Amino acid sequence: MHFAFPPRKTSHPPPYALRQTRSPLLRRSRLQLIALVALGCIAGLYMLSKLFGSSSITEAIPAGTSPVVIVTTLDKNKGDAFNEKIKQNRKAYAARHGYATFFPHTSDYPLGDSPHSWSKVPSMRHAMALHPHSTHFLYLSPLALIMNPSLPLDSHILSPSRLENLMIVDQPVVPPDSVIKTFSHLKGDRIDMVLTQDKEGLGSEIFILRRGEWAKYLLDAWFDPLYRSYNFQRAEGHALEHIVQWHGTILAKLALVPQRIMNSYVKDEKGNNPGGVYQEGDFVAHFYGCDKAPRHCEEEMAPYFAKVAS
Repeated sequence: MHFAFPPRKTSHPPPYALRQTRSPLLRRSRLQLIALVALGCIAGLYMLSKLFGSSSITEAIPAGTSPVVIVTTLDKNKGDAFNEKIKQNRKAYAARHGYATFFPHTSDYPLGDSPHSWSKVPSMRHAMALHPHSTHFLYLSPLALIMNPSLPLDSHILSPSRLENLMIVDQPVVPPDSVIKTFSHLKGDRIDMVLTQDKEGLGSEIFILRRGEWAKYLLDAWFDPLYRSYNFQRAEGHALEHIVQWHGTILAKLALVPQRIMNSYVKDEKGNNPGGVYQEGDFVAHFYGCDKAPRHCEEEMAPYFAKVAS
């Protein structure tokens, strides 16, 4: 008797059977890989555009938001009377143009053994948290006075066309011979930090930041404990110069403007910067160095207080 047996299965299936079994899995794996790579690229481009791209602020800004916040850190050791005069100088200007003000104390921030001048950095981050919809933040040294309150920041400095006319391009960041120079092809609408320089370096006592991810990145990097632990001669000023020269992503958003636009020195003791000395009609008079003997800030600033109060 013969019995019918089913065909014997081979352990070596024909090629077409192998392809039919694995092809859907391979296609699915490849599609998943492509999707992950695409998502990664999109996320990377988004982060780069947020951090280093144009920082124009397009979200809805609540009505009544101040476009500019003026920040000055105050030293309690200067006395209430002096500090009140400084505050009134800023408040009068701010009221005229619809700006806001913020006056923290140098002791409000954990500086450790670092000089109190470092407090300007966290104070700007603090101001941005308190005014999340304001566009620009002006840090103004407590040793400076606004002397021409008729000048709004937008038309005087911040509008893109004005910035492009003011920007000092192809200039050594640290004069006179730094090999790192300001970019020569920047557009005004891509600038996130505006400041000046004297004949020794960047004027970190007065500067403007535009709110955004880049500004937060700069302030966080600038306030890094490692930089504060260095024995920089000019403390946070030299730290900023170091960051700007070593990080092209920071230099790419920075504009230098002529000193008298926003940081005129009342005195130039070394006689090496005649183009930066205060003249009648300048926006700001900065009594740079008056807190070091034998100079006396209150005495030097008294006639200027009287002038702006009249």
